[in-house]
Amino acid sequence: IEDVFIGGTNFTINGDYQVSWNGDRQAGGVDLRYYILPLGLYLNISPVVGYRYLETDEYTTDGLNVGFRVILVLSRGGGADISFTQTFVSPGDVDNEVGITTFSFGYAITKQLRISTDIQNQNSRFEQDRRVGINLELML
Repeated sequence: IEDVFIGGTNFTINGDYQVSWNGDRQAGGVDLRYYILPLGLYLNISPVVGYRYLETDEYTTDGLNVGFRVILVLSRGGGADISFTQTFVSPGDVDNEVGITTFSFGYAITKQLRISTDIQNQNSRFEQDRRVGINLELML
């Protein structure tokens, strides 16, 4: 679930859960974003704060998730966009901190259906993990 606006504000709530085909990796969390620039512009920036849980073969961690997101809207009305997100889970905790970098591209097939892909890199003290996702999104 992405960008559910809270009232008439620029705050959105976002949630996700992911699991790999072989079960070696799972992740999930809830984030709050605040779009700093006026909505409708081709570029926007939002700080991210929330909670994230990560589990791989090498480590398991959870905790505070903080960072930022930059989104570039390629067409008015949300037809296509590119986003870059950088967050840190358990920042400052030397043993459990994980940096998550995500690059995403989305394209609207119809007014209610989008396809997107994201490439994600997780860096921890124990392991570097990469993920590629292909998503079919229903826009409500």
